[in-house]
Amino acid sequence: MINILVTGGCGFIGSNFIRHLLLETGFDGYVINVDKLTYAGNPNNLEDFEITFPERYIFIQADICDRESMTEVFEKYKIDTVCHFAAESHVDRSILGPQDFIQTNIFGTFNLLELCRLHRDRLNLFHHISTDEVFGSLDEKEFFSENTPYDPSSPYSASKAGSDHLVSAYGKTYGIPITISNCSNNYGPYQFPEKLVPLTILNAIEGKPIPVYGDGKNIRDWLYVKDHCRAIWRVMESGKRGETYMVGGKTDMHNIDVVRAICDILDEFEPALNSGPRRALIRFVKDRPGHDLRYAVDFSKIQTELGWVPDETFDSGIRKTIRWYLDNSGWIKQVKSGEYMSWIKKHYHHN
Repeated sequence: MINILVTGGCGFIGSNFIRHLLLETGFDGYVINVDKLTYAGNPNNLEDFEITFPERYIFIQADICDRESMTEVFEKYKIDTVCHFAAESHVDRSILGPQDFIQTNIFGTFNLLELCRLHRDRLNLFHHISTDEVFGSLDEKEFFSENTPYDPSSPYSASKAGSDHLVSAYGKTYGIPITISNCSNNYGPYQFPEKLVPLTILNAIEGKPIPVYGDGKNIRDWLYVKDHCRAIWRVMESGKRGETYMVGGKTDMHNIDVVRAICDILDEFEPALNSGPRRALIRFVKDRPGHDLRYAVDFSKIQTELGWVPDETFDSGIRKTIRWYLDNSGWIKQVKSGEYMSWIKKHYHHN
């Protein structure tokens, strides 16, 4: 693996992965980061890399659905490995407007696979990052595994299921070397403040109401993003081609318990608000349609075959995450401001 194309590398998990790859793995090749820069893609997540790795880190604003642009990237940079993060990823937005999810997550993945097929003489790997949401909901005792039947509940999870099947099919039909990883809910630095953990942290810091769907009893398995990045690289280096690997945090919790933990840790880190403990900010709101009850991941395959286990407990990971948001108020202000979108258009917009 010399010339790695990372799609969606300015997003939450993608930017953390590039940081891990260039700073912590010993990888000495080139990273070509292609990102469309939708609202959740922030080139400032990796702004320092353009200085630290001026020749080995290359950023290109492009849409993975644009065949002409992506053909140019593949040919100019002689791409031999693809790590595919780029996706529309928020369930609520997929319910309100599914078209972008179908376009990016299915057609965009197809576009990349076609280019891999055309350049398969030099292709080392197409690694596809997916989600445990493609498997639907679990009862109280079950766990998702690599053999769990697909049963998506939202347009988002259906679009990711479709992309998983395309990747697997291209591996079987065309002999493209592929791997797939399905991960549980990520949290950590650089996460856009629409997801549960950063939204809760930021609202709790600012003393704003903290919305919790339904009765808060939905259960999710929480994975610290840096543990996820280690797992991805382990699969890319050592995973068996054609295989799928589940990646989880072994920390399945009720959503309400996640929110309460964040409130309590913030009260510990920062003086409680004038209104009292931050738990008082919690507001239960109408549940989302088709809200899966429980996700939990059995990651014994990646543990047994590749020796990966998460380093962080939920308590240690969430404390690091909260501290990062407290220490990076400038980043928060930027991504939440109108100036941020103006800055994107000024610096990276093209016709």
